Amino acid sequence: MGDVLSTHLDDARRQHIAEKTGKILTEFLRFYEDQYGVALFNSMRHEIEGTGLPQAQLLWRKVPLEERIIFSGNLFQYQEENKKWRNRFSLVPHNYGLVLYENKVAYERQIPPRAVINSAGYKILTSLDQYLELVGNSLPGTTPKSGSAPILKCPTQFPLILWHPSARHYYFCMMTEAEQDKWQAVLQDCVRHCNNGIPEDSKVEGPAFTDAIRMYRQSKELYGTWEMLCGNEVQILSNLVMEELGPELKAELVPRLKGKPQERQRQWIQISDAVYRMVYEQAKARFEAVLSKLQLARPAMEAVIRTDMDQIITSKEHLASKIRASILPKVEVCVRNHVQPYIPSILDALMVPTSQGFTEVRDVFFKEVTDMNLNVINEGGIDKLGEYMEKLSQLAYHPLKMHSCYEKMEPLRLDGLQQRFDVSSMSVFKQRAQIHMREQMDNAVYTFETLLHQELGKGPTKEELCKSIQRILERVLKKYDYDSSTVRKRFFREALLQITIPFLLKKLAPTCKSELSRFQELIFEDFARFILVENTYEEVVLQTVMKDILQAVKEAAVQRKHNLYRDSVVMHNSDPNLHLLAEGAPIDWGEEYGDSGGGGGDPGVQEAAPVSEKRRRAKQVVSVVQDEDAGLPFEAAPGPPSPSSPDSVTELRGLLAGDLRAESPPLAGPLLNGAPVQESPQPGLAPEATSPPASPLRQLPSEKLVGPEPPKPSDQETGEQVSGPGGRPPIHTTTEDSAGVQTEF
Repeated sequence: MGDVLSTHLDDARRQHIAEKTGKILTEFLRFYEDQYGVALFNSMRHEIEGTGLPQAQLLWRKVPLEERIIFSGNLFQYQEENKKWRNRFSLVPHNYGLVLYENKVAYERQIPPRAVINSAGYKILTSLDQYLELVGNSLPGTTPKSGSAPILKCPTQFPLILWHPSARHYYFCMMTEAEQDKWQAVLQDCVRHCNNGIPEDSKVEGPAFTDAIRMYRQSKELYGTWEMLCGNEVQILSNLVMEELGPELKAELVPRLKGKPQERQRQWIQISDAVYRMVYEQAKARFEAVLSKLQLARPAMEAVIRTDMDQIITSKEHLASKIRASILPKVEVCVRNHVQPYIPSILDALMVPTSQGFTEVRDVFFKEVTDMNLNVINEGGIDKLGEYMEKLSQLAYHPLKMHSCYEKMEPLRLDGLQQRFDVSSMSVFKQRAQIHMREQMDNAVYTFETLLHQELGKGPTKEELCKSIQRILERVLKKYDYDSSTVRKRFFREALLQITIPFLLKKLAPTCKSELSRFQELIFEDFARFILVENTYEEVVLQTVMKDILQAVKEAAVQRKHNLYRDSVVMHNSDPNLHLLAEGAPIDWGEEYGDSGGGGGDPGVQEAAPVSEKRRRAKQVVSVVQDEDAGLPFEAAPGPPSPSSPDSVTELRGLLAGDLRAESPPLAGPLLNGAPVQESPQPGLAPEATSPPASPLRQLPSEKLVGPEPPKPSDQETGEQVSGPGGRPPIHTTTEDSAGVQTEF
């Protein structure tokens, strides 16, 4: 590997890559600085004027559940340096970073892991043919001849491959199809979570960044959705640079690669990964420097906004009125001819799988609570309640039990409309809807927990408890129906905007964009950081098409098949004291209602155990996904994946849930990849929710572990790292992520 990199990435070429990367970053960061002031103004204006979203009926968790393991087990991993397969003990902690240890003993002894993989931007492939097709498409001209040895040989028929267009690839194998299904569901959860990497509570930095990405790409004539808006800001920036730099390097270096087609493919993957890491380090340093500068300037900017808020708003409205008078006739014609006829078809394509997914969430929640209620009747009543509730509390984060909900989104297609509106991939819409499903499931579970905990204070008998559980279940389902309707309608509006607005902007650019420069003189110099002509122009376009979108969603709400509430139906908070219940300390079911004898299934007992007991249990790993038939209660996978695993994902849904950290952003979550899609206030329009008036064109992006805490995933894909004497030295230097966790490359 070293020879390949030293040959094709010598000092001169590395210097060229650094200069090219610096040029791209400098251009992008100018957009980011411009958008930062606009986002800050929009955020502050929303704090003053915004009415917020409709009152949610369900509660959401305010305190995260830490130190949880989602899944643990053994994987066969391919080692590229020696071309051998090795068994690895693997963990997926609450932060969704796949952690690979040399073996179980290395984990127990707290030896640093060999790798921590952040899966943002990756695709999960379940066959070698899929992988070879992607590799061949990404590197034309290197397809091996029929019958020749492939780039990779798998020891079993059940591979899982993590593929990235720029970064290194990871190769795993399982012993059975059932194990492959399990790990695929778990890793899909990891990808979904890591793709949504921009913090959802970021009201200024997040919108500024995603708007800057969109503006930069539009300046390069790139409209429509972007599949690689995945991960946190630095990862997205790296993808942005590689989008431009990658083809240039490929054209220059691929003809110089030597060897058989398989060897040239392998060499290019190594080169691309090395370049990606170089770009990542440079992007991280530049972005952090600019962000620090803006954060230092923020107090002064906020002071100006507070002082001159009315004047800034007046100035912006005056600018918008002038732009509207100039371009509105063209926009209306374009909307009427090229967008309006297709809105119902797009909406119907979105609504069918999404509504099926949310219905499945409801059904799974109902089934799990009903099963728990039957267990309370048949297996000891309140004495077992803590154990049952510990499992139920993690339902939303159980990748296998939620799989049936998530898979409802997989058929989502726009057919011919996808090409018409330049939608590169539907994955961004699928993943955002799936994140909404997870949030709504967790909200329903947490609301049920809170109401049941209140009921238990009355000291009910077993018969009274069962009746109370049924009554609370019905009460929570009504709240779920209302909240899920609100969430879906907001998702439909935002998805329609993200599909149609870039298309409109591209259509209008030849006739409208050239006219925008003359409006710059209407902005006072003191307000130039908070009002941009381009953003205001896009808001005018948005307001024009929004009327049709709102009408289409409103008409869809009256169709019974979609299970949506009409806009006229307002479910006022029927439980005024319910939200007060959520203000208390989080419920620890194992501590309050668990088996006081210290049984293995009681995480609350573990937490309260003496220090010596904690040390003893530190050697035990407990996963959310647990096979009830496993011989050892604390082992998710004691050796290589067992051939006796369940044979289908349907059977796997019966596995018990344990604990992991539950992340619960407010209901008013962003649309995709952590970037809120926001609607501007519009005269004559009454959307369900008023959001900050920023531009809405954001891309759609067990038991408690008392042993060594798995490392958090770095915000960069990591390579293999070998610890201990005699180990191979790290390929790259040690870096530190925002949480202070070091990861070697």
